[in-house]
Amino acid sequence: MTTETQSHSQPASDTRRGWMTRLALGAGVAALASTAGAQAQSGKKTVGVVLYPDFEVLDVFGPVEMWANVPNMKVVFVAQTAGPVRSAQAVSAVAEYGFDTSPPLDIMMVPGGIGTLLELKNEALLQFIREQDKRTELTTSVCTGSALLAKAGLLKGRRATSNKKFFSIAQSQDSTVTWVKHARWVEDGKYVTSSGVSAGTDMALAVVARFHGKDAARQLARTLEYQWSEDPTNDPFAIG
Repeated sequence: MTTETQSHSQPASDTRRGWMTRLALGAGVAALASTAGAQAQSGKKTVGVVLYPDFEVLDVFGPVEMWANVPNMKVVFVAQTAGPVRSAQAVSAVAEYGFDTSPPLDIMMVPGGIGTLLELKNEALLQFIREQDKRTELTTSVCTGSALLAKAGLLKGRRATSNKKFFSIAQSQDSTVTWVKHARWVEDGKYVTSSGVSAGTDMALAVVARFHGKDAARQLARTLEYQWSEDPTNDPFAIG
């Protein structure tokens, strides 16, 4: 009776992340799973996605799908005020933390969306980004999120990219940035910026590769039935 009860209860206690990791276990994702032992000593990396009204859904959930399936990454949503945040597609996501209660972020990701235009004038958001950036291992963006990083003064003298259809928005925030018009994503030190919308998912896998190697990132992509564009210069939406 006890054995039967345990076998029936086990699926309920399994997280999807654990299931995906076991499913994907192979030469590549073994590198991801091997981090479990190290977690006891170093802890998980907190990946904070910054939400604001009218963010772009895929900017957020493409990367989240990748990062949330990595054993030593804990994804959290942060907004100016904790609670539901409505996207540009009228789908809401719930921020567990407000700016005043956010934990320190090891990796920060700022998405884009039509809400970017208003947020460029939101000093509370810009200041939160600046303060978190002081301690992040990586600061990343998708789409016009790089305009917010530039407005916050984080990309001065660096290389970066943005959504190609709205490239001028990012360019106008800081002329000292070398804005790359032909890039799926750009890495410059701890700053990783990606082009528009779907490019964020490729960028997220590049982040996984940065910590765990390309084989692990490739295996994760295969497990999630995603065709990763590994070459950051392979940009079908390039301009100029």
